Amino acid sequence: MKKWIRIELFIILLATVTVWFKSCKENTVKDTQDLAVNTEAIETSQKKVAKRPVSKIFKDYWYAGEAEITSYQLEQARYGEMREGTAVLIFVTEPFLPEIQVKADRSNQDNVPVLKLNATKKYLTGIYPYSIMSSTFYPVHDNQHALKTSFSAQEWCGQVYAQINNRDQFEVTSHSYFESEADQSFSLQKEILENELWNKIRINPDDLPVGDLDVVPSLEYIRLGHKEVKGYGATANLDKDGETSTYTLHYPELDRTLSITFANDFPHTIENWSEEFKSGFGKNATLLTTKATKIKLLKTPYWRQNSNKYTVLRDTLGL
Repeated sequence: MKKWIRIELFIILLATVTVWFKSCKENTVKDTQDLAVNTEAIETSQKKVAKRPVSKIFKDYWYAGEAEITSYQLEQARYGEMREGTAVLIFVTEPFLPEIQVKADRSNQDNVPVLKLNATKKYLTGIYPYSIMSSTFYPVHDNQHALKTSFSAQEWCGQVYAQINNRDQFEVTSHSYFESEADQSFSLQKEILENELWNKIRINPDDLPVGDLDVVPSLEYIRLGHKEVKGYGATANLDKDGETSTYTLHYPELDRTLSITFANDFPHTIENWSEEFKSGFGKNATLLTTKATKIKLLKTPYWRQNSNKYTVLRDTLGL
């Protein structure tokens, strides 16, 4: 009797194990299939844009462990009058995280190499000063729009900030001390960004867009001019004259023209620029021209030069 009981228990245990194993096997297959589907979805949603080749001369210049700093004498139109000041363009390459869109702290295969431009202006309007900075992060492979561009301005009335992130659409964030602008967050159809064209000049000026275009003007112009963040119709021209070329953007609706003159030979240094637009308010607005003329170019690892002994380098730049 005991023998038959042991046999029956063994048969029941064997059946249970068989069912359990079969169930586990089916679940394992199902999980694997789900994982494959999820992986495919991830790969589909993160398709890599084909990279354009980067030349050796570009790598030798921009990956030498230095930034390029260029100072300019500035004549700035503001409130219907001309102001004197200085501008600085700081170009430097760095690794960029495409998802959270900030500078990467460490090496990673997903990092995107960018040419970053930090552009600053300082000038006085009567008793109080203006301090302006724009930052644009543009892929060195010149294969897509800037991954991010931002702008901030500080003066005694208050401060404003704007940022455009390149995701499925352009995601725009803006903050202002003006009631009519205040805090904004919205999506924008992808168009050419005026901010990114400065970086493109330094990488591949022969591929600058020309003809009739839709362009989002610089965040500096939009925020200080209290304009809507959107693409505006523009006509773009590229004219060569000896050793330099001038890229011009004219916005008929805005009555504004931007001209950037740069060297034809690599590294295509920006020699000067001008911006004609109406400055002032209402009927008193006057068509004036902002101008920036190069003072000095310096290649140096400025982030290591924060000791007081390096202050003399500002004299070198004429700042």
